[in-house]
Amino acid sequence: MVGLYVLGLVGALLVLYTVDRLIKARAQARRLRRMSDRLAAAAARSEEQQAQRQAEERAGAELTSFMPAIARPPLTLPGVRPSHPGRSQASGEDTGHR
Repeated sequence: MVGLYVLGLVGALLVLYTVDRLIKARAQARRLRRMSDRLAAAAARSEEQQAQRQAEERAGAELTSFMPAIARPPLTLPGVRPSHPGRSQASGEDTGHR
């Protein structure tokens, strides 16, 4: 009778231990799944931000490719003498400034 009691106690402990391990395994699986979901969301946000940065860089490069043409005044105007002697000397004209 005592042997059955000990055997029942050992069996109950094995069942409780197995249940405990199953609960912990399910909890860890839930944690890993949540971490995986967060990592996937962060990767998607990162890719979206990278694509936005690249689009901004392309737009900036396109804008700066037009800026010199917009910001730079013409080198000479028809009928007007150049106002910068350094520029006219570089083009080969003699302004008398030495």
